[in-house]
Amino acid sequence: MKNTTLKLKHLAVVAVVGLGLVACNSTGGDNAADKQLLGAGSTFGYPIYSKMFSDYSAANAGTQTNYQSIGSGGGIKQLMSKTVDFGASDAFLSDDDMTKAPAPVVQFPTCLGAVVVSYNLPGSPELKLTPDLLAGIFLGTITKWNDDKIKAENAGVDLPATDITVAHRSDGSGTSYIFTDYLSKVNADWKSKVGVGKSPNWPVGLGGKGNEGVAGVIKQTPGAIGYVELTYALQNQMSFASLKNAAGNFVKPSLESTSLCANGDIPADTRISIANSTVDQAYPISSFTWILLYKEQKYDNRSKEKATNLVKELWWMIHDGQKDCNALNYAPLPTKAVAAAEAVLKSVTYDNQPILQ
Repeated sequence: MKNTTLKLKHLAVVAVVGLGLVACNSTGGDNAADKQLLGAGSTFGYPIYSKMFSDYSAANAGTQTNYQSIGSGGGIKQLMSKTVDFGASDAFLSDDDMTKAPAPVVQFPTCLGAVVVSYNLPGSPELKLTPDLLAGIFLGTITKWNDDKIKAENAGVDLPATDITVAHRSDGSGTSYIFTDYLSKVNADWKSKVGVGKSPNWPVGLGGKGNEGVAGVIKQTPGAIGYVELTYALQNQMSFASLKNAAGNFVKPSLESTSLCANGDIPADTRISIANSTVDQAYPISSFTWILLYKEQKYDNRSKEKATNLVKELWWMIHDGQKDCNALNYAPLPTKAVAAAEAVLKSVTYDNQPILQ
């Protein structure tokens, strides 16, 4: 009986200590919840963000970032409703978007990527496509793979008399924004009939959710053509075209040809389109991808510790995190873009005081 009493007392002490530890972890700078960050958005950026967040967690005492790959449109909506700590988008916020936000939002680029035009044809030939051919296919005015206009640019390629099936995004998508931004710059019919948007009114085609969804439609549909981020095409061993750029050269997407698009000056708010670059060997459908967050981080009972952990991780992404880019087929930020991103993050405040000192 005596031993039983001693055991019960010992258990009681352990329980009290445990409760004390829980209490210590629920308040102040040691709060575990302050190290739990939530983001959502771009499927274009999902492969690189997954790697960055994993590496950061391993190196920084357990900061955990749960990133939901739901598309740029979804990420922006989640940020606007304040259900995530940050959003991710391949389309920078427009003036209208920023006006509608419940509080000032800042955005900065994390890396660059290429949107490739992938297709499913027998023998996986290497195709060359011009801006007008691409616009005609996605407008639905070029409907057969053996169309004379396609054959004229691809001498010696055995093109089948197969119907062309267009694959596009079904969700609000920054990848769609990049693609339609490019087409609007290079083709007047596309600009007037469809225009630029994350969720355009597609004239033809089948929809897939996310880059992975479009990749799936292309792989499963003979004669399909669509647009996906370069990493998805490489990971899925998909064929993709060389595109005729503004300098008149056919260029295949690569880290080098993507990087060439971003060597110019970056505006202070980092909102810039680099599609259809005039650089001689630049791949024309290239873009930054952005992280978005509220400039003032003291909102909805957020702690200063949580805000600080967020901004420190984002700062790491534009510096040490860049080492992850090349292996995943993203182009690292050029020097001017890093400087612009640094200035944005230094402007983020908590209770009107800069978080980064």
